[in-house]
Amino acid sequence: MTIEFIWQLPTSGDGRHAAPGVTRRGERAAGAPSPLQAGVSDPRGARPPFNYYDYLHQIARAADLSGFDGIQVRHDTQGDESWIVAGYLARSTRHLKLIAEFDAAWGSAVYAAKNAVSFQRFTGGRFAWQIAHGGDAAARRRQGDAAPDADIVPRIDEFITVARGVQNASPFSFKGRFFEVQDGGFKGPLANHPLNGIYLTGDSPEALELSARQADVHVFDAAPVAALQPAIDRLHTQARQLGRTVAAGLRIDVLARETLEEALRDARRYRRGAGLADDAPFDDGAAAFWPGFAQAQTGAHGALVGSYEQVGAALEAYAQAGVSSFVLAAIPHFEEAYRIGEHVLPRVRAALSAQRQAA
Repeated sequence: MTIEFIWQLPTSGDGRHAAPGVTRRGERAAGAPSPLQAGVSDPRGARPPFNYYDYLHQIARAADLSGFDGIQVRHDTQGDESWIVAGYLARSTRHLKLIAEFDAAWGSAVYAAKNAVSFQRFTGGRFAWQIAHGGDAAARRRQGDAAPDADIVPRIDEFITVARGVQNASPFSFKGRFFEVQDGGFKGPLANHPLNGIYLTGDSPEALELSARQADVHVFDAAPVAALQPAIDRLHTQARQLGRTVAAGLRIDVLARETLEEALRDARRYRRGAGLADDAPFDDGAAAFWPGFAQAQTGAHGALVGSYEQVGAALEAYAQAGVSSFVLAAIPHFEEAYRIGEHVLPRVRAALSAQRQAA
């Protein structure tokens, strides 16, 4: 089983060590105070000649240099558009898979497929999709989407069918509840450029059934291994019944330090600064699974908190349970990409390689 490690990019802002507030590092709004001390003038002036995209570029380069396999550009209604960010970062990275998360309700499946083909062509096949469900009904309405909950999974199903169809066949025709194509399909240089993976999410039976039919990777929300194992087994069983193989992914935050004590100290400092309870649920000698640790800021439903060895061992346990795609993040994303890439990922990869050789 091939394991991939993906680092998430924060499209709506990041934090700093010991400063949990969301900031757009690299830029500041007009009238905002200088980040320098009171009485010290900023030689860059009131509006520095760079912006948050420069910071996202730094994160992507850090992930590339420290050994991650890809980056996931988060879909956030208050953040910069994931497709634009992915395009901006494509030329400045050499090896990373570029996963753009987006809501399938936001446009035509054919147009999205054509954009994806262009991304594939100029990135050498490194582009991938993660399709979001768009939140609850109230959140979707705020974005102009009045579809009821029952239509979300079927609409994603049709969206993927049409997108794959026009990429791989010409003529291609389809008529469904949400999309219709008559004698379409890409020809010439646009033909036959399939995506480098479709990532889907969701914990409902309908979402798992959809992934068994359509996904390359199903990304589960963070949960302890024991709680996640039944859903992973169900996904793999349903995919096998359809003659397919679908990888299990996991979206989880990580806070790793030299020692457990140091990790817990920094975790509690973050939680206190964010106005949250700082009592860590952990067992001595193992990484803590901390539910909802930084969910309001990163979207992850939980985090692993511990030493490098402990967090690495916890990721190994998920891999042994069947997870093969890890979407990780930590605040601040730039500095922590180096920390996790240099101190945790090599341990996990070496341990998993040794296990495969011994098997």
